[in-house]
Amino acid sequence: MNWRAPVRLVVLALWLVACVTAYYLLALLPGRNPVPPVFLAGVAFIAGVHIMVEGQRPRRAMLLANHVSWLDIPALAATARSAFVAHDGLQGHPVFKTLCEMNDTVFIARSQRHTVSRQVDQIRAAIDECDVLTLFPEGTTGPGDALLPIKSSLLSAIDPPPQDVPVVPVLLQYRDPQGIAWLGDQPGVENFMAIMGRARPVELTVHFLPPLVGRELAGRKAMAAAVEQRLAGALGLANKATKA
Repeated sequence: MNWRAPVRLVVLALWLVACVTAYYLLALLPGRNPVPPVFLAGVAFIAGVHIMVEGQRPRRAMLLANHVSWLDIPALAATARSAFVAHDGLQGHPVFKTLCEMNDTVFIARSQRHTVSRQVDQIRAAIDECDVLTLFPEGTTGPGDALLPIKSSLLSAIDPPPQDVPVVPVLLQYRDPQGIAWLGDQPGVENFMAIMGRARPVELTVHFLPPLVGRELAGRKAMAAAVEQRLAGALGLANKATKA
């Protein structure tokens, strides 16, 4: 282990203590607590992420993003002040559960189709509270230089989409995805420590693509096909630009 990882971990621990303190001090004020997005933006900064933004950053939207790394979460919180939709398996870890709940995370049970109507209500309530909510419809992390199939079943909770809430595809493009992607059976701690020990910054471009319109919103399968097409098109263009 090089010196960068332990130094960043100490800074991260101090940042966590400061933000948890601020969170509870501000918890009695009305409206969304402003601390969690600030905390996550700080996590991205401490991890050495340099974020560039392409496209129109939405003020209120349902974001559907490709998923490469745990860094996707602080990056989207930093750029869009987003809360997130997560699988209910995270509720089994008390620390992650608490941190997720502080950022208004919506937990959904992927295998329990009978709970879809309740999930729809949860997501609409979260958008009303947070304005921007992100779901990763690939269902797991991918390699970053290619996409995984979009799982239309994960879009059941936004079928039909909430009224007056744009559904916006988002491409997260890392300059060095091989060194960032969290793949296969790699332990999460190993991936986390590798990123925290990097000498080079993590360069990430967040592409906010045009929102889905018309028949692209006609059901979860139509949304899945449209998002996959938009992300693939943007990734192809981005890769060509990177190689140019």
